[in-house]
Amino acid sequence: MPRYSITTFGCQMNVHDSERMHEVLRRAGYTEAGGPEEADVLVLNTCSVREKAEQKLRSEVGRLARWKRERAERVVVVAGCVAQQEGERLLKQMRAIDVVVGPDNIPELPGLLGDVALGGLPVARTVFDLDAPRFLVASPSPSTRAAATAFVTIMKGCDERCSFCIVPYTRGPERYRASDEIVAEIAALVAAGTREITLLGQTVNSYRDPLGALPRAPGASADDPDESEFAALLRRIAADVPGLARLRYTSPHPRHLTPSLVLAHAELAVLPRHVHMPVQSGSDRVLRRMIRRYTRAEYVARTRALVEAVPGLTLSTDIIVGFPGETEDDFAATLSLVREVGFKGLFGFKYSRRPHTPALKLPDDVPEDVKGARLARLFEESEALLAAHLSGLVGTTQEVLVEGRDKERGGERGAGGALWSGRTGRHEIAHIEGAGELDLLGEVVEVSIARANKHSLQAELTEAARAAARQQPRGDAGRPARRSLPVVAAGGG
Repeated sequence: MPRYSITTFGCQMNVHDSERMHEVLRRAGYTEAGGPEEADVLVLNTCSVREKAEQKLRSEVGRLARWKRERAERVVVVAGCVAQQEGERLLKQMRAIDVVVGPDNIPELPGLLGDVALGGLPVARTVFDLDAPRFLVASPSPSTRAAATAFVTIMKGCDERCSFCIVPYTRGPERYRASDEIVAEIAALVAAGTREITLLGQTVNSYRDPLGALPRAPGASADDPDESEFAALLRRIAADVPGLARLRYTSPHPRHLTPSLVLAHAELAVLPRHVHMPVQSGSDRVLRRMIRRYTRAEYVARTRALVEAVPGLTLSTDIIVGFPGETEDDFAATLSLVREVGFKGLFGFKYSRRPHTPALKLPDDVPEDVKGARLARLFEESEALLAAHLSGLVGTTQEVLVEGRDKERGGERGAGGALWSGRTGRHEIAHIEGAGELDLLGEVVEVSIARANKHSLQAELTEAARAAARQQPRGDAGRPARRSLPVVAAGGG
C-alpha cells in the first residue's frame, strides 16, 4: 500500500484540514508512514496568513527535491492557503511539486494522486465550492480510542474585509454548515470518547443555519445587524449532546459578541470560562485603518458584559503591532487596552504585507526594529498579567480535562516531570504529577494547584479524584465510561 506523511503549518483550521486529509487518504487505501523519509506521498499543508509563507514553502520543496530523486515515484502535494493563493503558479515555479490542492478540494486528493500515479501531468485544483459547500466530517473509528479533544468546522470563508487579512482570498466568502450535520458529527465524536469540541470558523460567531432549522436564541434581537444564530447553535449542541464535557470555539469576531451569546455563556454549563476574542489594536485610528468595524469602547463594553455575566471568565486575544501608520501613541493605546481588559494570554504579531490585501495600498512605514521593540513590550505586559494570574491560582482546586501524557520532563516542570497534562476550564495548561499509574485520558479531574510555572500550572490529584480514578470503569474499545471524576462547583474553572 502507498504510504503518506502530512506536515502541517499554521492555524487550527489547518490542523483540522490535516486530520481530515488523514481520513480521506486512509479510506482510499493509503497508510500513514513513520515519517517523511518513509513516505511515498508527502503533503505540505501550508498557511499564508503571516509573511514569508511562500519562502518557507520554497525552502521546504527545495529540500524535498532530493527526497524525490531517491525514488522517481514519490509525490509532493502542496495543500492549504498557499496552494489556494498561488495555484498553478506553484507548479511552474517549483518543478518538484506534483499536486496543488485547495482547502475545498481535499476530497479530490485520492483521485488526483491516482492520476499522477498513472503518469498524469502535475495538477492544481483550487476551486471554491460556492454552489454546494462541502465540509470535511470526522470519521472516528469504533475500534480505537478517540482523542480527548477534537475540532468541528461549522463554517468556512469570511465576509469581513479586514485590510491586513488574506483569508477572504484563500478561503472564499462565508459558507455555513447545516446545524443537523454539526450536531451529528459532534455526537459521533462524543460517542467515540471525545470530551471537548472546538467549533471552527474564520468568524465562527457569525454562523447562520443555511436550512433555517434553529429557533431564535434567548436575548437575540432581530434588529441587531451583528446578531447571528451562533448562540442558538450552542444551545442546540448543549441540549442534543449531553455527554459533551466542554464546548469551545475559535475564532470569533467582536462584532458578533451579542447579548444572546453573552446569555448563552451565562446559562450553558458546557461552555468553559474562557474566550479568545481577537482585538488587533487598542487604537481607534488603527482599527479604522484595519477595517475592523468596531471601536475600542465597543470592544471593551462587549467583553466587559461577558465577564460580568460569567464570573471568573478569562479572555485572550490577537494583536498586530506595527500596522501601517501606527504611532507610538497608537501603540500606547494598545498596551493600555491590554491592561484595561486584563487579557490572560495573547498572540502577538508584527504586521507583514500579504498579497491581495487592501493594506497593500498603505505604506509599510513602521521600521522593522520598531516593530520588534513594540512586540517585545507587548509580550512583557502580557507575561506580567499571566504570571500574576497563574500565581493567584496556587492553592486552589481546579477542574482539568486530561488531554494526554506529558512527554516533557525536567526544566520548569520539575525534576520528576509531570505524567499527565490538560487544561482547566479557563484554558490554563496544567501538568498533573504523581498519577502515572492511573489512566486519566479524557477524564475531567479535580486537582490541587501546587505551583505556577511561567506559562502553566503544576498540579496534583485531590484524594477524592485519585480514589475515583482507581475505580473508574472502562467502556468499549478501552475507552473510559462516560463519567467525570469528582469536580468542584462554581469557581473550579
